[in-house]
Amino acid sequence: MPHDHPHHHHDHHHPHDHNHPHDADHLHSHMHHPDEAADLQVLAAQFVDGFVKAADKTSYLKLAGVPFERPGQGGDKALKLVDVELTTDWQVGTASPSFGSRELSYLPFPGEMVRERTNMSLIYVSMDEKSVLDLRDFLHARKHEIEA
Repeated sequence: MPHDHPHHHHDHHHPHDHNHPHDADHLHSHMHHPDEAADLQVLAAQFVDGFVKAADKTSYLKLAGVPFERPGQGGDKALKLVDVELTTDWQVGTASPSFGSRELSYLPFPGEMVRERTNMSLIYVSMDEKSVLDLRDFLHARKHEIEA
């Protein structure tokens, strides 16, 4: 199952190529292995739920292994975690590449199939740079670190 990104900019930290600049607006689905994408969606939902309910949100992030500093572009300046952003999306349809065409195959959902999804973004800044790390990308990387 794909995970859909809302229309915003974010850094990619997963190993797949999309044939577009990394700062392009995302209007398409990212495909991971179907089981892995479903697992990531469940993990993300549980992570967000735990964060919202946590009395000490900083400790929750530390226990989860969220870095409070990350290297910036070129690795010369550290970016600092300053915001955690929650966004709610309502998936009202799906779009995927059509075979033999540059058009997307679009399937709008009937009302009972519309689903709410809350996602988290980790916002890092330095004097010269801002970086947004999508929770699903963080969880994807953490899962592979743990499995290694």
